[in-house]
Amino acid sequence: MIYIKLEIMSKDKSELAFSKENYVFLIIGLAINILGFILMIGGATHDYNVFDKESLFSTTRITIAPILIVAGYVVIMYAIMKSGHKKEKK
Repeated sequence: MIYIKLEIMSKDKSELAFSKENYVFLIIGLAINILGFILMIGGATHDYNVFDKESLFSTTRITIAPILIVAGYVVIMYAIMKSGHKKEKK
């Protein structure tokens, strides 16, 4: 029992949990999310007393932006779940 505990404690802890590829996917997913949120913001109105239905309910705000946000989260989840270390051949 003591031998197993010593073996676990002697592992090299300098290894990172993610590889470079994981971080690239994380940054891509974050960029997709930011783009989706920027598209959801949309344009500003020039006159606050006038209701602009076309700008508020545009296809970009209602359809494209949420799809990009969900796609960004899917890429981020893939980056987290992806195994970053290759198996060593013995």
